[in-house]
Amino acid sequence: MKVTKNRLFHQPVLLNEAVEFLKVKPGKLYLDATLGGGGHSLRIIKKGGHVFGLDQDPEAIAYVKKHFKNVCPNASYTICQGNFANLEEILKKNKISKVSGILFDLGVSSHQLETDERGFSFQIDESLDMRMDPSLKVKAGDLINGLHEKELIKLFSEMGEEPLSLPIAKAVVLDRKREPIRTTRQLAEIVKKVYWRKYRGRSKIHPATKVFLSLRIAVNDELNNLKKGLKQAARVLESGGRLVVISFHGLEDKIVKNYFKKGETEKCLQILTKKVVVPTLKEREENRRSRSAKLRVAVKI
Repeated sequence: MKVTKNRLFHQPVLLNEAVEFLKVKPGKLYLDATLGGGGHSLRIIKKGGHVFGLDQDPEAIAYVKKHFKNVCPNASYTICQGNFANLEEILKKNKISKVSGILFDLGVSSHQLETDERGFSFQIDESLDMRMDPSLKVKAGDLINGLHEKELIKLFSEMGEEPLSLPIAKAVVLDRKREPIRTTRQLAEIVKKVYWRKYRGRSKIHPATKVFLSLRIAVNDELNNLKKGLKQAARVLESGGRLVVISFHGLEDKIVKNYFKKGETEKCLQILTKKVVVPTLKEREENRRSRSAKLRVAVKI
């Protein structure tokens, strides 16, 4: 596997804010449901907390195991590969019934975006993959070449909130009749041509951003997994424990916001962030990927 040169496996977003909201107590157990590069977990460990780190990406698991051996060899932590949609079952297998705090840092990691062969980015010409867990059967290329036009329109509009879903879907179907769309560059160019005809190239973000987002969400079933994960998180969280969630696009944030509101109505959660927390200007300037991040926190009653 060929990896682009990058100083960090993943640069954690809202690191200080997320860990402060967890209110880490020495000796207590905290679930990092999206381990990534281990940045949030390492801060929890440094504050004296025990960590159960979970991630579906085997490359993240391998990296953190090696990294933690070097930087905190005597710390108390457990690292496990798995999807947070199954967190209750995973914790049970590890003889854990309750945790004192839970963190979800949603979205894709820097490593996944910048690593060849993962197919997440239109900045690198590679196979259309986008699986966070390599054991998943369906790749992005399977969807882009296999879905009917109406299914593509629905995917792009509902999962990516793409305003040009119809012409993009038509262009995809037309192009794949000539030859299969196998690479990220091929797909990005198709979308760019549609945007050029409509807007003459004027776009605040890369034209393919929302199409790629919709495919990634679909391949990894991200929205359904988030709903499952949040429900289970509330059950395994001890009374007084905090649930901290960092989202990166509107669909994720809406799910989190609605779940917290429902929990407050049912008197099992209390929302601590009446106004969503966003990165500081300094963080947004230093880490462009933090720009869309939103943090919400609730406490178990």
